[in-house]
Amino acid sequence: MEQITVESIPILVGREDDGRWWADVELMPGVMAYGATRESAIAAVRALALRVAADCIDHGEETSSFRGIPSAAASY
Repeated sequence: MEQITVESIPILVGREDDGRWWADVELMPGVMAYGATRESAIAAVRALALRVAADCIDHGEETSSFRGIPSAAASY
């Protein structure tokens, strides 16, 4: 069995012209965060991804709707 962790979910990272870093989980629409550093943007988007997945689980919503992320990862 493959173990899925928050660290294994692909994250896109970039930098704005004003110096802010952004991180986006493309497989989870709307899950994007900014940070002063690359690392802080990644940490913020990972935390947001967990909160979104937990909120879906709390409300009985199907987590497999996160395109490309196995349900086990969304339920992590």
